Amino acid sequence: MITTPITGDLVRGALELERTERGLLPHRLPAWARAQYTDGQLAMAEAQPSGVRLVFRTRATAVELDTVPTKRVYLGAPPRPEGVYDLLVDGRLTRQGSVHGGNTVRVDLATGAVESEQGPAGTLHFGQLPEGVKDVEIWLPHNETTELVALRTDAPVEPVPSRGQRVWLHHGSSISHGSDAASPSTTWPALAAAAGDVSLVNLGFGGSALLDPFTARTMRDTPADLISVKIGINLVNSDALRLRAFIPAVHGFLDTIRDGHPDTPLLVVSPIHCPIHEDTPGPGAFDFEAMRAGKLRFRATGDPAERAAGKLTLRVIRDELARIVAQRAAADPNLHYLDGCELYGEADFAEHPLPDELHPDAATHRLMGERFARFAFAGDGPFSPAGRAGNAPSAATPAAPTQGGGSGAGR
Repeated sequence: MITTPITGDLVRGALELERTERGLLPHRLPAWARAQYTDGQLAMAEAQPSGVRLVFRTRATAVELDTVPTKRVYLGAPPRPEGVYDLLVDGRLTRQGSVHGGNTVRVDLATGAVESEQGPAGTLHFGQLPEGVKDVEIWLPHNETTELVALRTDAPVEPVPSRGQRVWLHHGSSISHGSDAASPSTTWPALAAAAGDVSLVNLGFGGSALLDPFTARTMRDTPADLISVKIGINLVNSDALRLRAFIPAVHGFLDTIRDGHPDTPLLVVSPIHCPIHEDTPGPGAFDFEAMRAGKLRFRATGDPAERAAGKLTLRVIRDELARIVAQRAAADPNLHYLDGCELYGEADFAEHPLPDELHPDAATHRLMGERFARFAFAGDGPFSPAGRAGNAPSAATPAAPTQGGGSGAGR
């Protein structure tokens, strides 16, 4: 087996590669952004490599990848599924696997106490791959922090040459992150990206789509041909903003993105249907009674009457986002809006209920990915060449992930 150093030209979907004692840790936020708010939830979410994949060209029929996964155990909650690695050959899902061992983080949901335990690296092995030259992608688990240690193959590998594929930069909540999807290449953004033949950079951060200025500046500074932001659910279930602060914050977030991408197609997506927060403000909370019965569920703890004082609900956010986009689009013809209920609405909830009252299941991720692709990439959709105002789009050059600590640009 030949060992190939893992370098930025073999990694897609990460913005930075941090060198650790054992290997490389992909990040989806640069170091300067992470330093601006050292929140444990955000640190976990941005280091879980949703949309991050190793991509290379090879004749190899056997591939091995050593990694150190970090697995999270939530005391009092049902066990979380083990992280899945998807191996794609020439764009087709061919193999899947998991890596055992690694680090363990135990979280007591009742007290918030956290305990960490280090463990050894594990090895992922894919054998009997098709003969001949092929493009191989290894999608890292979207829900499991993953340090990359070593890549081995039975034939040399090389970076895949650019074929002019457009880069889609997306930001959203845990739903965009991929919570409860079956695997990393079957989160709804990954499925939509495959249908649209675009290269995905997924900045979906579980619990952390909160209109943070450092996220907007990161998006401003990241090369992209297409940009989308899915706004709403975390603002409600965190009870982070009221209406007075929400409206200027949305404008400021979009203004910052436009500072770096003045003409790039930019799609604002409102929340999907979620009954517990349609008319009831947050904060959201774990349903400990359901957990005692072995089920993970969430509930809304706010009072619908609090809307009069400016507390946010999903219906309020949809109305305001539609109004904001309509107002701005008069001077920004490449700004577009998508009602999240077009991806998953009230009728869908009857057929595909949210298992924990908050996150879609694997079948719903597929449904959402297909619907987003039809809306955005087909016909004269906002992400189709025909849907762009002005000049035809030209593919952005994906930036290789920075190794070390990042350049500090954008502070």
